[in-house]
Amino acid sequence: MKCPFCDNPDTRVIDSRPTEEGHAIRRRRGCDKCNKRFTTYEKVEETILMVVKKDGKREAFDRSKLLRGIARACEKRPVTMAAMEAMVDEIERILGSTMDKEVASDRIGELVMDQLKKVDEVAYVRFASVYRQFTDVNTFVKEIEKLIGNHKE
Repeated sequence: MKCPFCDNPDTRVIDSRPTEEGHAIRRRRGCDKCNKRFTTYEKVEETILMVVKKDGKREAFDRSKLLRGIARACEKRPVTMAAMEAMVDEIERILGSTMDKEVASDRIGELVMDQLKKVDEVAYVRFASVYRQFTDVNTFVKEIEKLIGNHKE
């Protein structure tokens, strides 16, 4: 594994252990050249899930893109990176359990909103405002009223 800091092609494994879910191996690695440490994850390569965009274009599912979108919604909110990664894990699990080779981007957006709503309602509204393309303040108010209505139930 190449060192991400100095590009040294030879690094060594310091520690290896399974992740909590047991679907991947977490490896702590060290570089003998620059003495920095970094973490890698090794997991089974699965079939590629294709995302069908609103315009009909298809692209491969990208976990990091999903995590970036969630992180953007959670910016300056009390949501840990571990919680964000857990949301992505859950979305991947749901998508993987369907055994479909293609999924609509709308479905992924709805799954993200479901996860965000459970973790942080402000992040949920932020994501929903972009995802659902809120055009005015009234749309925000309606979405917040829905959240308040759910709390009363």
